[in-house]
Amino acid sequence: MKKSLITALILLPGNALVFIPALIVWLTRETSFAAQIVGPSHVFFWVGVAAAAKGFILMAWTMRDFLAHGKGTPAPWAPPQKLVVRGPYRHVRNPMISGVMLALVAESLILRSLPVGLWLAAFVAANMIYIPLSEEPGLEKRFGGAYRLYKANVPRWFPRMRAWRPPGGG
Repeated sequence: MKKSLITALILLPGNALVFIPALIVWLTRETSFAAQIVGPSHVFFWVGVAAAAKGFILMAWTMRDFLAHGKGTPAPWAPPQKLVVRGPYRHVRNPMISGVMLALVAESLILRSLPVGLWLAAFVAANMIYIPLSEEPGLEKRFGGAYRLYKANVPRWFPRMRAWRPPGGG
């Protein structure tokens, strides 16, 4: 399980948050789109720090819940064996992706990089297509009525203010 988790972290958020943005920054370094890192005296820095903190907390929390309660990882090759409906999953169906998006917002702001911002937009668009067309039908097949009930009560992207309580406590 540890090897699957490490592989999942490197390939999934690792690519989205480290490798692809680093490649973008490197490829644009001598152009008019080069990153211009902002420091603590700039408002973008603090908005970015807040977004990064929230994003990394969401990612860590959801990863822990997947491991401890779902008995799996967010990776398709080692998926959770149990439907996870606790913590942030009671507010929104995709808190891991939300966490990655917040971290990408942070990177684009702190780096003051339009190309990293465009990568964020591409990441959002790809997930808006992939999740409803591939991931959700797979979850319905694996978890049946429990997932359909969850899906009917918890929004995909914009969190509920009050946590949803599944029948039986989830």
